[in-house]
Amino acid sequence: MSAIHHAKLLSSFAFAIALAGCAANQPAIMGLPPVQVAASAETAPVGTGRADAADDPAVWVDPANPNRALIVATDKKAGLHIYDLSGKDIAFTQAGLVNNVDVVGDIIVASDRNDGVSAHLALFRLDADKPAITPLGRAAAGSGEAYGLCLKRTAPGAPITAALIVKDGTVRVGTLAVNGTPTFTVEWEHKIPTQSEGCVFDGDTLYVGEEDAGVWRLEPNGKAATATMVAPVDNQRLVADVEGLATIDHKGQRYLLVSSQGDNAFAVFKLPSMDYAGRFAVAAGPFGAVSETDGIEAAAGNFGAAFPDGLFLAQDGHNEPRAQNFKLVRWDQIAAALGL
Repeated sequence: MSAIHHAKLLSSFAFAIALAGCAANQPAIMGLPPVQVAASAETAPVGTGRADAADDPAVWVDPANPNRALIVATDKKAGLHIYDLSGKDIAFTQAGLVNNVDVVGDIIVASDRNDGVSAHLALFRLDADKPAITPLGRAAAGSGEAYGLCLKRTAPGAPITAALIVKDGTVRVGTLAVNGTPTFTVEWEHKIPTQSEGCVFDGDTLYVGEEDAGVWRLEPNGKAATATMVAPVDNQRLVADVEGLATIDHKGQRYLLVSSQGDNAFAVFKLPSMDYAGRFAVAAGPFGAVSETDGIEAAAGNFGAAFPDGLFLAQDGHNEPRAQNFKLVRWDQIAAALGL
């Protein structure tokens, strides 16, 4: 083989690899065209680099000052970060393998994957003034690997209701006791057919994302639940994997937001009807596009000039050359783009 022919073969091989790499970054299936919005800010990267590490965000709103909010988010290889709304990393606590996170009052709860055989919930107290995160202990939550987690919004001082999703799709909903050694008392349980993670409460109703199938509505029925598939993966509105779920109120209407991870978009549905309201994507802008989003969160309210009518948070699965992080989007821009 001549040197020239060998060089041409190497060049062709390198070009083929480059094409394959480009194709790998493009979704194999595209749903209905989403409207495009841009992020208004982004958080500092999580501490774990070169890994799928950033996972799930939550929003803490100051009860004494509703215009003030902080972001609680997981580095699922290391622990919990606290960010302000400019994206500055202002506190961190090591917690090992924590996956999903939510916050009610000053209590932070995360699904604890440090034991892959027995599920646990990790509890922390947020001191927003310092800021600091203080571990309160772990609550045993039955067998299996803890995966998804969300909390029910309750009045201050009321018992904390948590939904834990084991990686095989088992959903356990119960009450968390915080004082002393934390405990988790299961009130009802339901088995989703396959792997599930994202969840969000709407009153007593729980919405759960089954990654390859769609969104389930679970309504408590004694020690079990009545389950209804309300938004199937149809490769139009939702493209697998179905990941993060969140709700937000806008102009008297509540909406369910769902991460359509398979095509880097987010589907929006009206609650409780589940009427389809549109899709959006966070496109390239000053803070980069968002892709392969796992955890999401949304919060209504006036959080100052940067977010005067609420905000939307999305984990960004690709933030090269830096580690993964979370993007912040003005909710009013999303609502306007969708015509809500």
